[in-house]
Amino acid sequence: MPEKQKVGVIGCGNISSAYFTAAKTFDDIDIVACADINMTAARKKAEEFGIKALTVEEILKDQSISIIINLTIPQAHVEVNLKILEAGKHAYCEKPFALNRAKGKTVLELAAKKGLMTGCAPDTFLGGGLQTVKKAIEDGWIGRPLAGTAFMMCSGHESWHPNPGFYYLDGGGPMLDMGPYYITALVNLLGPVKSVLGYTKASFTERVATCKELYGKKLPVEVPTHYSGTIEFVNGALINIIMSFDVKAHSHNCIEIYGSQGSIKVPDPNTFAGDILVKRANEWEKLPYSHIYTENMRSIGVADMADAINNKRENRASGILAYHVLDVMLAFEDSSHSGKRVELESTCKQPEKLPMGLFKGKIN
Repeated sequence: MPEKQKVGVIGCGNISSAYFTAAKTFDDIDIVACADINMTAARKKAEEFGIKALTVEEILKDQSISIIINLTIPQAHVEVNLKILEAGKHAYCEKPFALNRAKGKTVLELAAKKGLMTGCAPDTFLGGGLQTVKKAIEDGWIGRPLAGTAFMMCSGHESWHPNPGFYYLDGGGPMLDMGPYYITALVNLLGPVKSVLGYTKASFTERVATCKELYGKKLPVEVPTHYSGTIEFVNGALINIIMSFDVKAHSHNCIEIYGSQGSIKVPDPNTFAGDILVKRANEWEKLPYSHIYTENMRSIGVADMADAINNKRENRASGILAYHVLDVMLAFEDSSHSGKRVELESTCKQPEKLPMGLFKGKIN
């Protein structure tokens, strides 16, 4: 049996339930406590999942906890990650890793100084869907990847989200909100990015909420709501991408990769499963999953971090990967403002695929 890493959670909002539930799948991790600046929320989750409710200060001081999952709002990710690292614990946070490069680098530098690991969502690329696509590409099903497309287009969140305003303020927008899923998936499949050529715009200066909680409220728009451009990967592949909150309807697949010998349709990178279709001759062929974990497994990245701690290796959903993804996302606005292609300063290793035949508690 691997050494079980005890885990704490800071931030007990809606997404936390998925982490608490999925973590029970893995023998490497045991979530033992949670904290929130709203202790009522912490106590509610603690009672629901049979763990301790602590203050933020108490969970940071708990010597039995080696990993803390940071599920705070994006604007607080860096501040809380730094506190976790200063407390001598490994830090795993929700996406995005940071809102700018300087603060993201600060986290990586402190982790390196302390000899600690950082990790970041999304970990959906470790699910059965994207791992099967990864294996198919590496096994040569479509030949050499040459190009592809990636589309995340919707009309925004003001019609259904109870508090949609933050999606249009600093730290929001379709790229920082949904881009981590798509770009992480692409780096997982194709390797690191070399350059970005992009255009961005805000199609409306304000949005009008139609959700029942804020019906009719005007929401100021401070960030781009439509991104389009091309990502050039180190391996030579070119991916055309659109990330938008300005599109009422479309019929594009989430991600498609076009190779020298065929094409593959990639499932929604915001999920762990989905249909995988390959075309090498006349018909599209549906591939069976080569890997397990096709349910909502948000925490598999934490389990992989625990296994990495135990086996003294790099974790797959690492802060270094997340920083590179952040660098790519920010490069779209840089390119749009300058009118020039932006060469990436950062890089990362392409995450290794998970071994086939995974079983409960076994990550590597």
